[in-house]
Amino acid sequence: MKYKVIGLMSGTSLDGLDIAFCEFRYKPGHWDYSILHAETVPYSEEWFQRLSGLPGSSASEYVSADHSFGHLLGKLTREFIEKHSIRADFIASHGHTVFHQPSRGFTAQIGNGAAIKAETGLPVICDFRSGDVANGGQGAPLVPAGDNLLFSGYDFCLNLGGFANISYNYQGNRIAFDICPVNIVLNNIARKAGQPYDKDGETAASGRTDAALLDALNGLPYYSETGPKSLGKEWVDEHIFPLLDRSGLNNEDILSTYVTHIAFQIARQTGNDPKRKLLITGGGTHNKYLVSLISSHIKPRLIIPDILTINYKEALIFAFLGVLHSRKEINCLRTVTGARKDDSCGAIY
Repeated sequence: MKYKVIGLMSGTSLDGLDIAFCEFRYKPGHWDYSILHAETVPYSEEWFQRLSGLPGSSASEYVSADHSFGHLLGKLTREFIEKHSIRADFIASHGHTVFHQPSRGFTAQIGNGAAIKAETGLPVICDFRSGDVANGGQGAPLVPAGDNLLFSGYDFCLNLGGFANISYNYQGNRIAFDICPVNIVLNNIARKAGQPYDKDGETAASGRTDAALLDALNGLPYYSETGPKSLGKEWVDEHIFPLLDRSGLNNEDILSTYVTHIAFQIARQTGNDPKRKLLITGGGTHNKYLVSLISSHIKPRLIIPDILTINYKEALIFAFLGVLHSRKEINCLRTVTGARKDDSCGAIY
């Protein structure tokens, strides 16, 4: 059985909208996939500022943005469809996370599914996280359900996006969690220096690692917590940025220290077996200095895949989560999120 699906992903790093047209093929007991076409559409400065400012906006502005952003996603997807002469079964959209506070019982991603459907004429599956949070889970990470079925040949799957998250099998169960913030912090520091991001990690490589700041970062209580856990922008605003601001360091030294912090935290989670394989994907994979530090800190063998997988694995997997939901199959794992049960999550328009 074959499914052709468009996956949409907008990450917390605000790089833009990832659009991936994917084909999934099912044979009893096995899934296979291809990414047929994919591209990233950068956000305009207006949308960048609007998305950045939403957490502090009014309720009416939030609702307005949800619908406006849905129409934007729909229009961009329609242009993508026309450009590549695509015939898709449906669209699976992650949306853009504005609030993520599962400890308070809610998570919120904008990008109204009805608006996407109105613009494209295709069925839309979206809002993948809310059902899990309603079941007492973290609502994140959700990608591990796809890792388990599409990338089982790797011992660890590490994504470097706004946050670093990892998934792996442990005693017969899929385990996954957010390790630490990545691009949501690195890009913020780079923007203070007038750059959209630190290309290849060159600025970080030019700085020095400050031991006091590194100790403070590594000493944050989140890193000693066990069990299902996830991070959101709110946690970064409360715990990371104040430490960086109080350090008194220049941007080069802050970036150098923070990149070292990322590598240290990833190494803590990947064990000491050099025979194991770690797949690394996401926008942070393009940060050569960060990847070199990770490689020097970890024991497992680092595997960097093809460029489509690096850039579009999350969009691919949300397309796949849509396929699983359309089949009424599990796409959200309680062993990952801490929910009361496995579930098939998503809203259909």
